[in-house]
Amino acid sequence: MAAQAELGSVCQGQRGKPIEKQCDGHNGSKMTDQQGNPDQLPAEKGQGGAGATYKLAVFEFENFRGKKLELSGECKDVLEKTEKIGSVIVESGPWVGFERPGFAGEQFVLEKGEYPRWSTWTNCLSSYSLSSFRPLKVDSADHKLHLFENAGFESRKMEIVDDDVPSLWAHGFQDRVASAKAISGTWVGYMYPGYRGRQYVFERGDFKHWNDWGATAPQIQSVRRVRDMQWHKRGCYIASAPAPTPPNPNPVPNPNPTPNPAPAPNPTPKPNPAPNPKSQTQP
Repeated sequence: MAAQAELGSVCQGQRGKPIEKQCDGHNGSKMTDQQGNPDQLPAEKGQGGAGATYKLAVFEFENFRGKKLELSGECKDVLEKTEKIGSVIVESGPWVGFERPGFAGEQFVLEKGEYPRWSTWTNCLSSYSLSSFRPLKVDSADHKLHLFENAGFESRKMEIVDDDVPSLWAHGFQDRVASAKAISGTWVGYMYPGYRGRQYVFERGDFKHWNDWGATAPQIQSVRRVRDMQWHKRGCYIASAPAPTPPNPNPVPNPNPTPNPAPAPNPTPKPNPAPNPKSQTQP
């Protein structure tokens, strides 16, 4: 990753070598387990780049069970058709789901793949319900994002080009991001390193204040590209597994250790057996 000084730092990925992660589509048998024909909601408004197609299926219960509802465009209140959402399959996308109707509340980016339960579309325990959906606009295979320390594109700046950044701190930038410019491509930012915490979508455009991307505080510590199947035929982003927790170098001693049992008395010693002639050392 090459670095370049320009009022901050630059993260440059390798062009022509996209990160392709295996993320298979749905298994047909799971889609046919439902009784009757699924409800379908038509597209209300076209989204995305030229020729882009979008298809998403939501299920009432976990593991793709219960009532099924198919979407091909934005839906302001999916709970008008089903009581709850327990699992999701994205056949083509990408999409963004919202915690509340009317595209409000916490955001959840959904790329092509299966989401059998809430923990597969978020790691934030405070909120995980889905109530509205819309396709994400993806205008280009290239990605460029500018992050600024203060609102109104002021103070320190960081430019990220065709790369995912699991930690802004690792590149000399702080966790305060108060404004941003998505020059090309679609991005998702996270409150914490390693793509954890609340998610914030950055489609192409200017964001002069953190309220513009739905945040209540200017805190972003990791960002990544949203990959579209139009250019990346075999993949969506899959976060790497967290590193194992290292052992505690200063373990807390046990205040009540179990005392060692009294040693058993020595049994009566057995007489030494007669030496084996075959094992004797020859003079």
